[in-house]
Amino acid sequence: MRKYATLLLTSAIAVSALATAAYAENPMVGGAAMYAQKNIVENAVNSKDHTTLVAAVKAAGLVETLQSAGPFTVFAPTNEAFAALPAGTVETLLKPENKDKLTKILTCHVIGAKAMGADVAAMAKADGGAHKVKTVGGCELSLKADGGKVTVTDENGNVANVTIADVEQSNGVIHVIDKVLLPKM
Repeated sequence: MRKYATLLLTSAIAVSALATAAYAENPMVGGAAMYAQKNIVENAVNSKDHTTLVAAVKAAGLVETLQSAGPFTVFAPTNEAFAALPAGTVETLLKPENKDKLTKILTCHVIGAKAMGADVAAMAKADGGAHKVKTVGGCELSLKADGGKVTVTDENGNVANVTIADVEQSNGVIHVIDKVLLPKM
């Protein structure tokens, strides 16, 4: 009986260690741990680098969508990326009368599938270096992977670098980017 109890305890410790290791593999974002068992919104609200994005998601009424089952790939611009837009842009977009425009911009950062960095690299390689993908907002992005670096180009030719890749979520994955992607308007 003691041998069985020891085996159970050892197994429980091993399972706990594996679970901890699995969660430890997710990169920190904005000084916060990101948990694979939490959804995109539950994790994003903890990142000090994504307060503008979270405010925009709330203003656009997309919280419920990004908490749903997905799967989603979100290219998440940092506060610095939003700050690089022309002065007053973010404030203007957050106004209720601009909700449709804000929603269009935000949904152009979301793909209706889970695409890890390795998936993006494989798709880009298979397509000769760049893979075109439609977003849930109807925009077309060009994904490129070269030398371990992933970039995303919007319809206007703006290039965002993925600065933190493969942040797993319960409903997809987040890739942190350094620019706001804009649709043709």
